[in-house]
Amino acid sequence: MNYPFGRNILLSTVGFDRLLNAFNDLEKSVAETKSVTYPPYNILKMGEHDYAIEIAVAGFNSDEIDITVDNNKLTVTGKVAQTSDTEYLHRGIATRDFTREFTLAETVVVRSADMQNGLLVINLQNIVPEASKPKRIEIGARVEPRLVREPKAA
Repeated sequence: MNYPFGRNILLSTVGFDRLLNAFNDLEKSVAETKSVTYPPYNILKMGEHDYAIEIAVAGFNSDEIDITVDNNKLTVTGKVAQTSDTEYLHRGIATRDFTREFTLAETVVVRSADMQNGLLVINLQNIVPEASKPKRIEIGARVEPRLVREPKAA
């Protein structure tokens, strides 16, 4: 495998294969697609484990927006209902279809979504499992190895 950030980082890591593969996938994705700028968004850190994504969705109704989470990928899709026969003299508010994707860590869950002042606000929480929290290891103490997570079936 070819890692853009060099082989040195691999020498001091154990068990980060999936993370390194995610970096490779991200690099390929950026290279293959042009930069998506619509609609604009913010990612906020609300607390130690709480985050929010704000997406500017002026002109959209809540029934024109679809939010899904699948395999740690949050996808927000907006589809404008073309029901108006209005003739615009100037149309400065962009209300075109869009798809916005965010990759979430395995421990991040979507808590809620709401529309406020033309913004779609998606609240996220990072739930760190007890097994992943730091532990103090006593010198001389023996700890029997245990399987933290069942391997995924192929």
